[in-house]
Amino acid sequence: MRNLRSLFLALLLSPALLGAAPATTLRVEQAYSYATPAPGITAGGFLTIVNPGAADRLLGAESPAVGRVEIHEMSMAGGVMRMRALTEGLAVPAQGQLRLAPGGYHLMLIEPKQALSLGAKLPLVLRFEKAGRVEVELEVRSRDADAHSHAGH
Repeated sequence: MRNLRSLFLALLLSPALLGAAPATTLRVEQAYSYATPAPGITAGGFLTIVNPGAADRLLGAESPAVGRVEIHEMSMAGGVMRMRALTEGLAVPAQGQLRLAPGGYHLMLIEPKQALSLGAKLPLVLRFEKAGRVEVELEVRSRDADAHSHAGH
């Protein structure tokens, strides 16, 4: 009888376990933005997503510190740099990386509620198709200091 109760309880709990959020294997590295002189000035968000598992898709992002976050791409077309929103998100390759960097794919931090001050940490939630929500912090850097630290690379 005791085994029958245990089996019944296990069967009742199994649907809840199947619906549990998957444990993410994604890792976010080098997450940063640049300082802005005043609130409301749009800024870029940059980071690298390392994916040791199956393919996924970055669907979007949000932050309580900004009005909205969009995924964008910059590209050169006919000698003109163009930027466009990627409403379908970005593929994160299996056992690979997705790099969001100046001049390429990036996050647009639109309508920041405060100036992005040097050294501040900007909370951000990335939304993935399979991994779900991943919380990160963007370190606010100086554009000048960043340029000097990467000289010669």
